[in-house]
Amino acid sequence: MPQLVISTHHDPYTNIAVENYLLNHYGQGQVILYLWANQRTVVIGQNQNPFAECNVQQLESDGGHLMRRRTGGGAVFHDLGNLNFSFIVPQEQYSTAKQFSVLQRAVASFGLQAEVSGRNDLLCQGRKFSGNAFARGGANRLHHGTILIKTDVEVLQRYLKVKPAKLQKHGVASVQSRVVNLSELNHAITAQSIVRPLIDAFVQEYGEPLEQIPFESLLAIPQVMQLRDSFASHEWKYGRWLQFQAQHSAQFSWGGVEVSVVVDEPSSTITSVQIASDSLFPDTIALAEQMLTGASTQQMPSFPATNEVSHQILSDICSLLYS
Repeated sequence: MPQLVISTHHDPYTNIAVENYLLNHYGQGQVILYLWANQRTVVIGQNQNPFAECNVQQLESDGGHLMRRRTGGGAVFHDLGNLNFSFIVPQEQYSTAKQFSVLQRAVASFGLQAEVSGRNDLLCQGRKFSGNAFARGGANRLHHGTILIKTDVEVLQRYLKVKPAKLQKHGVASVQSRVVNLSELNHAITAQSIVRPLIDAFVQEYGEPLEQIPFESLLAIPQVMQLRDSFASHEWKYGRWLQFQAQHSAQFSWGGVEVSVVVDEPSSTITSVQIASDSLFPDTIALAEQMLTGASTQQMPSFPATNEVSHQILSDICSLLYS
């Protein structure tokens, strides 16, 4: 039977820890819808440089949180004016079309039409209200994202650093013109009022009966609290990015990338590689770092056998370095 989890906490590290636990250790072959909200949080992708994506000092001085997730994609802002969702789905049942359909049906219940756009966005009237990211874990797969409902866009702009190249790619002049709060389009939509339509749409897509898992029962699991401490750690959030300085950068169809390399001049060998990216394929970014480390600067390394998208990412990164 489908299962439902609704968070009763606004701490981002607790909420992401529960999601990670559900993805890797729960489900028993069932589809889970997890709904959660964070208080004043900038969430960055697994491979992103926090200092390039966020005004970290301003965020933390205002009592906000920086959280690094374990999926790819770009930086987003969370406050209590939005609602976050996670679909945890067994691999054999995973379908982005079905998962997006749940979101579209919920929005349609308020008289609004949502469309999937680009790599991972949901748009309404041509403006983005939901960014999505994806991951694998054990026997399950994850599709998660945020729904902008009444987010403070001025506060969002205070914390997020959006690269001009990304705005130009979308043909807009500012973050404010690119995104939309659903409450601007229908005043009846709130972070509370959309919960029931989401649950109803979930049941329509995956069937009944629906079992609700008490959130507090998950917090009683020691591993969840261990995960929470890991996500909240300085090392996970900032770690290797404290000394990062981009030497090469570009914007591709699959996302933006910044690369820093250290070269041993006598041997013309790349001794270390660090790549910052909002790619939706964090495993491919890790593979690129592994592939380039120890490679000669005189000859582009050969690519391992990968799928078409990963091959394109590896090719573009190598071309950036070896051009």
